[in-house]
Amino acid sequence: MEKIPNRKEIINRKLLITEIDSIAAEYSPTSFEFRRELLEKLKSVLEGGTKELERRFLESNKGRPAMYANSFLIDQIIRTIYDVASKNVYRLSNPTPEETLSIVAVGGYGRGELAPYSDVDLLFLFPYKQTSWCEQVIEFTLYMLWDLGLKVGHSTRNVDECIRLAKKDVTIQTALLEARHLWGDQELFAEMRQKYMKEIVAGNSKDFIEAKLQERGERHERFGNSRYVVEPNIKEGKGGLRDLQTLFWIAKFLHGTTEISRLVELGVFTEKERRRFTKASNFLRTVRCHLHYLAKRPEERITFDMQPELAQRMGYKDHAGTLGVERFMKHYFLVAKDVGDLTRIFCANLEAEQQKKSRFAITRFGLRRRKLKGYRVESGRLNVTSDDDFKNAPVKMLDLFHLAQEKQLDVHPNALRLIRQDLKLINRKLRADKTANRLFLDMLTSRNDPETTLRRLNEAGVFGRFIPDFGRVVAQMQHDMYHVYTVDEHTIRAIGILSQIESGLLIEDHPLSHKILPKVLSRNVLYCAVLIHDIAKGRGGDHSILGAEVAEKLCPRLGLSASDTETVAWLVRYHLAFSNFAFKRDISDPKTVEDFAKIVQSPERLRLLLILTVVDIRAVGPKVWNGWKGQLLRELYYASETALTGGHISEGREERAKHLQENLTTALKGWKKADIEKQINRFYPSYWMATNSEDQIAHAKLMRKADKKGKLFTVDAKSDPFRSITEVTIFTADHPGLFARVTGAMSITGANIVDAKIHTTTDGMALDTFFIQDSDGKVFDAGERMKKLRVAIEATLQGDRKPHVEIIDRRKSSLPSRTQVFKVQPSVLLDNKASNTHTVIELMGRDRPGLLAELSRTLFTLSLTISSAHIATYGERAVDVFYVKDSFGHKITNKVKLSNIEKKLVLALTDKIASGTRGVKSKKKATATG
Repeated sequence: MEKIPNRKEIINRKLLITEIDSIAAEYSPTSFEFRRELLEKLKSVLEGGTKELERRFLESNKGRPAMYANSFLIDQIIRTIYDVASKNVYRLSNPTPEETLSIVAVGGYGRGELAPYSDVDLLFLFPYKQTSWCEQVIEFTLYMLWDLGLKVGHSTRNVDECIRLAKKDVTIQTALLEARHLWGDQELFAEMRQKYMKEIVAGNSKDFIEAKLQERGERHERFGNSRYVVEPNIKEGKGGLRDLQTLFWIAKFLHGTTEISRLVELGVFTEKERRRFTKASNFLRTVRCHLHYLAKRPEERITFDMQPELAQRMGYKDHAGTLGVERFMKHYFLVAKDVGDLTRIFCANLEAEQQKKSRFAITRFGLRRRKLKGYRVESGRLNVTSDDDFKNAPVKMLDLFHLAQEKQLDVHPNALRLIRQDLKLINRKLRADKTANRLFLDMLTSRNDPETTLRRLNEAGVFGRFIPDFGRVVAQMQHDMYHVYTVDEHTIRAIGILSQIESGLLIEDHPLSHKILPKVLSRNVLYCAVLIHDIAKGRGGDHSILGAEVAEKLCPRLGLSASDTETVAWLVRYHLAFSNFAFKRDISDPKTVEDFAKIVQSPERLRLLLILTVVDIRAVGPKVWNGWKGQLLRELYYASETALTGGHISEGREERAKHLQENLTTALKGWKKADIEKQINRFYPSYWMATNSEDQIAHAKLMRKADKKGKLFTVDAKSDPFRSITEVTIFTADHPGLFARVTGAMSITGANIVDAKIHTTTDGMALDTFFIQDSDGKVFDAGERMKKLRVAIEATLQGDRKPHVEIIDRRKSSLPSRTQVFKVQPSVLLDNKASNTHTVIELMGRDRPGLLAELSRTLFTLSLTISSAHIATYGERAVDVFYVKDSFGHKITNKVKLSNIEKKLVLALTDKIASGTRGVKSKKKATATG
């Protein structure tokens, strides 16, 4: 264990024993009073030592010494308790050989590393047979530790049991590998240690290595199999402390040491790699200690609410275009990447050792070799033939990955290690090399799993060196709840999704994209656009505009023509346009299609932009995409395609309405002519433009049924699993505030509104359609949900329930929302150009319970009539768009009225009236990564 300065300031065990002796002199060691006084004394000492350790840590900001010092404090506490138990409480005048006990620290505690709130893992080792004295001492020790508030994991075994169980369980093997004698009988521990080395370690290195590497792989799968998730687990996640510890365990099992300097001597690591290893280890330990102190518990996830405080504690400040918290997390991801590199290096060394030991192939490290185009294939992995290959021909750093992709081979860890050492050879000269750029473009656009190849290039550091603009976003995160991955990981995943759509693997999820992709004139354009679309994030400006500038410089270098370069730059510039129009605007409004078509201008760009939008959204995170988003994108695509290929955009509204009315007349078989005319005359022209024939027929039947039964309130619902939506249609008497009341009622039943269409009939009825989902973005029809929804809406409209009151009560009793850690500047945009018939209000603010219902109530108090609502969220950021008219059915043009609307809505978006009337939040749909 490292030398710990001023130990007595942490705990003075000699003084503590003297004070305990004084207590023993006053009270009988077997009395309740003695235990009470002893516990109080130990609590005081532990509390004082813990405060001193936290003070030292915050002063030094070094996790490794803090963990050693914390282990020392607990060591002294345990030793003291054991001495009291064995010498005062259960003192033996003439102990037998069986009445001995050894306390052993195992696991991380055995290494002498103990994070502030981590478990204390102990092994109580006794001779062949456990005696009543051993049981009493163990019980006393454990109860005292538990009473002190420590989390103790323990086992009680003899030496033979330890060895027998270790042979069966690799977890026990690992725990004993790090065993450290803590107190008590040393000979007993030495006997166990000797048997362990002889019966467990000797000759079993291959099995142990295989077991630990398999265990690591399974753990990675459980924690997302990516080191680039934005709320990583620092202990168990990929690239975290457990990966480093796995290397420690294997090194100790093989070489009997965990000293990195010794591993350098053995040739496992170079001195430069040793420094990287030490830096990574120290950084992760420091972050983990901060996490524990902040949470006051063994917290291992770097959650959003922890990240800003961690960044501040570790000295990361805001720079132009980048928050301090984002700089901190980027450092974390780069460290996690280093851990991955060091793991590969270590495994390459293991393989080399195994090859020396045996000329026969073994289970994990087969030895079959063959030559392939100037490279060596070893066990299905491509390796160089000489350590100077890259120095002699730097282009081979790309050619190696290109050949591996072509032949479906992995890249050998030895080659990756050499690449790491020679990355400086990827310079301007190589970036300008036509062969190198051709190889890169081939890998990017390959039909043979480009995602895996690009990820390997990125892990090796080649990607960021060869494309410096991409290197700037490696490990770049955005501090929000919408983006699940770092920018580089998101981009690589998007390219992988594009490849899967093209190959037909995602045809059920994205039928339109798969259908139109073969019509795209240039695959290179599409793949380059996906590569570049987010490449300018973190630069302090609009990443779409800055990214287009990058495209104009990078694409010619990669060999694209001037026209293809222009198209890529356009796609990057407008890569958010499709989702913005589809998710925020009313697609049934001809002005929406007209404005979008003016931006797109050609069917080819429409195809390219749709596919780019789909892969962008899909790559944001595992739960972002759903069928409803796909439906909105498809609707806008088809409407725009019609406009761009000779169809009408805003012309022919009367003709279209007449055509739809004729279709309805034909479909309503068995209806009297007078009834059909009555149905048609019940609606204003806007209805015919905003609904399709299928819905119009369903509405007619619903309304007729309600009229015959004299029902003043009717609810109809149907679910579409493909679109991931449940469509709820409400037919009732129209009255002011109806929309706000219904949204409130839906909120208290857990329905998440993603879209709404509001229609008023000429005879004073309302026909409103709400598109809802559950909290997971799926249809809202499980169990008794719909029944509860109907009851809640009817009770609300009848005045029996007041949702806003219920919601206030829930807010007061609920736990704080995770979104509270984020700050989103409230924004209100009033747009009279987006629609020919409505004022479009776009609202943005921090998402919180009750936001949609509160906005609806505010619009009601402003005497505005809502025709449609389009609801979206981007993590913690809510963006809601309403198409509204004034009480006379006109756009709002009066400047005073517009100013008042803006003022009231900004107030509603803020948290200053958090206790006011609002409904539960609507789980809104996400758009493409912004």
